[in-house]
Amino acid sequence: MKILIERKRQIIMSLGIFLINYILDRFTKYIAIEYLKGNGAKSYFNNIFVLVYAENTGAFLSLGKDWNIYIKYAVLLIIPIIICIAGLLYLMLKEKINYRIIIFSCIIGGGIGNLVDRLFNEFTVIDFMNFGIGNIRTGILNVADISVTFGIIFLIIFEMMQRKKQIRS
Repeated sequence: MKILIERKRQIIMSLGIFLINYILDRFTKYIAIEYLKGNGAKSYFNNIFVLVYAENTGAFLSLGKDWNIYIKYAVLLIIPIIICIAGLLYLMLKEKINYRIIIFSCIIGGGIGNLVDRLFNEFTVIDFMNFGIGNIRTGILNVADISVTFGIIFLIIFEMMQRKKQIRS
């Protein structure tokens, strides 16, 4: 019974974090379309944070935007959707470690956010944020990209910490 209650809690945690990331991404993209599309860039904090509407027809930093349509569908849409669905099912049904559930739910929520854009907007993903100081800047990105990027960073950090604990034991 205790295992069933724990699994139910992990399913709720997985879906909840996934949905928070996904909904936040959808909402901010809607705001970007409504308030930034067709307008110039808006700079904040001495140009550290810039809001600017952009449409990306590729993946990270426009990777794949000029690929053959069949390769594009397979690599940028079908395979990632299958991986995200399988990953979410794995989190809900098998994963027992809470930090992994949280981190992977963020990554998958962000991934699905961009995949939905690609699926329903002819491969166009809405991007609208840019960070940096001087010439050292990020590409133009969105909340989904942040969920995925920070998820991967935290996953690496936590996994390294786990390995250090195991080595010490």
